[in-house]
Amino acid sequence: MNYTFSSFAHGLKSSAVRDILKLTQGNSIISLAGGLPAENYFPIDAVREAFERVFAEGGKSSLQYGLTEGYSPLREAICKRMAAQGVSVKPENMLMTTGSQQAIYLLTRVYLSAGDVILVENPTYLAALQIFKASGIQVVGVEADQDGMLMDDLEAKLNRYRPKMVYVTPTFANPTGKVWSTERRKGLLAQCRSNNVLILEDDPYGEIKFDANATYPSIFSLDEHPEDSAVLYTSTFSKTVVPALRTGWIVGDSRVIAQMAKAKQAVDLHSSTLDQQALYQLLAHFDLDAHIQTIRDEYRTRMQLMKSLLQDARFSDLRWDEPQGGMFFWAMLPEGIDASELLKKAVEKGVAFVPGVDFYAENPRRNTLRLNFTHTDNASMKIGLDRLAEALVAYKQSV
Repeated sequence: MNYTFSSFAHGLKSSAVRDILKLTQGNSIISLAGGLPAENYFPIDAVREAFERVFAEGGKSSLQYGLTEGYSPLREAICKRMAAQGVSVKPENMLMTTGSQQAIYLLTRVYLSAGDVILVENPTYLAALQIFKASGIQVVGVEADQDGMLMDDLEAKLNRYRPKMVYVTPTFANPTGKVWSTERRKGLLAQCRSNNVLILEDDPYGEIKFDANATYPSIFSLDEHPEDSAVLYTSTFSKTVVPALRTGWIVGDSRVIAQMAKAKQAVDLHSSTLDQQALYQLLAHFDLDAHIQTIRDEYRTRMQLMKSLLQDARFSDLRWDEPQGGMFFWAMLPEGIDASELLKKAVEKGVAFVPGVDFYAENPRRNTLRLNFTHTDNASMKIGLDRLAEALVAYKQSV
């Protein structure tokens, strides 16, 4: 059989992160690669009890097909949580998705056509780049500093490329961990609204902040919302509850949400109603905010340990900024060091990380890498950073 695949299939590229995770399965390699939460802090008992309540209250009907838009009580519960963050939305402005990844995919399918232009930070979330490029979208990177996109470069590229959408992760970005200033958030919003450019705000890490008193207003909250907003906002329970439930959501103008719901019907009819019902029970009977504070405290401790290890003289030529939340250190090696080649030495030594090259929309910096601090316990992290230091020495000796 001579299989002939579509242009979409030809545009697909395997995820570097997924490939590295495969490499680390079932052996002694310590992985600092994936964006994985710590299993020891999964609320196992609460999740089990939530599923038990679903069956006790719903019986057989809890296993039936559900609404494409999602389980109504869960959408209402999320609306209440978002109201506490200064966001006023109704269930009709929300679509439940199979992780926030699906929200990116569905919006791309209904709002962008092959040849359209999208602006992103450079670097940005790898999986979003996969979706955009496989869809034939022209992805253009906007220069940024620690406060977010540079407004002059944004303005120049809005005028030059006439993009249809901008994709951003302004709070504890993947991979850089940076937090946009409120001024930059407002600047992006003003420029996009005046140019009729839609913003997709991706916020999977926003609640994992290490300063409980810090406030990071979503761009969506800064605009008129939900109707006629220039912003669609997506988030997920993967980082705050458990990834396996694969439950995310997106909110925005009801016209856009309705189109996405049609696209979702063509993809999977609806996300798991069983998981959504369990999440509703969890929100109703479990103190999620207290749980989030627990993982914030633990992740802050792990981040500080990695920080102290990276301050060792063996990493003196590594440059990085201390994360204020999220899951990652973004580091830069001296010019001339290829992180992809360093990874080969690292795996030989028994540790893995993600080279930064695949996070770039264009003009990649090959001397960058991403390190995850949330998944690895203290003892393994110390061993892993020792191995990484050894790999750096071995790499330098080989070139």
